[in-house]
Amino acid sequence: MTEETETRAEGVAGIRDVVSIRLPAASAYLSVLRTATAGLAARLDFTLDEIEDLRIAVDEACAMLLSEAVPGTDLTAEFELTGHEMQVRVEVATVGSSAPKRDDFAWMVLTALADDVDAVTDSPDRMAIVLRKRRGAARPA
Repeated sequence: MTEETETRAEGVAGIRDVVSIRLPAASAYLSVLRTATAGLAARLDFTLDEIEDLRIAVDEACAMLLSEAVPGTDLTAEFELTGHEMQVRVEVATVGSSAPKRDDFAWMVLTALADDVDAVTDSPDRMAIVLRKRRGAARPA
């Protein structure tokens, strides 16, 4: 397992932290991402409920991607922390896969737990899911 961590300061008004993690694209390693997600969300003073929602959302996004991942490749996760928001991008190598179905149960779970969710397929051999969670964001009723 390889872990890369990078922190960059941007602008005078605030700091933008970016943490990147690369690990084998296998479900056995998802606990590493769940732990990292919780730790980083706590750093932004998310509530316990917000942290748990984010952990579950990241886990669900990874599960969706792992079903499409090329065996023996890596899953990469990039966590961007800005003020009161965390953006998480998880990505895997695929073989000609299409974007995740936005009408299945897993996608509904993601959209219920995160404030913004998007699937990105910039190339035919890569798939990513990007989600954002804001501290204190009001949930729809």
